[in-house]
Amino acid sequence: MHRRHHWHARRRFGCWDFEDSLGSAGLGVRRPLRFLAWKLGLSSDQVASVARILERLKIERAQAEVEQRRVAAALADALEGEVFDAAAASVAADHRSDSARSVQQAVARALAELHATLEADQRRKLAMLIRTRAIAF
Repeated sequence: MHRRHHWHARRRFGCWDFEDSLGSAGLGVRRPLRFLAWKLGLSSDQVASVARILERLKIERAQAEVEQRRVAAALADALEGEVFDAAAASVAADHRSDSARSVQQAVARALAELHATLEADQRRKLAMLIRTRAIAF
């Protein structure tokens, strides 16, 4: 099927491409800004604000991905030696928790910023998109 027609078919039936949890700011759609602009009817000023919000969230998630790779390496190192390095494994686990907490805080900040940027009707539409899992934070 031609790529354009395939996209229109998915759009018509409400299906969207999903990426991994950290891709595209972790919002679950390939082009979250375009998706939100279309679904929420954003003004050009709102699009600019939402773009900044999503970019900061994307950066935070990318940093968390780097930290997760470091944690995996540290856990592997703790396991690899003649004696299990429980202290190193504990430190790595703490870093994993800190990283997850940081992303959760970034999501909360992004949602607060979106709330301030959107009008009441747009907030209701975004809440419905989140409830129906059309988009995920």
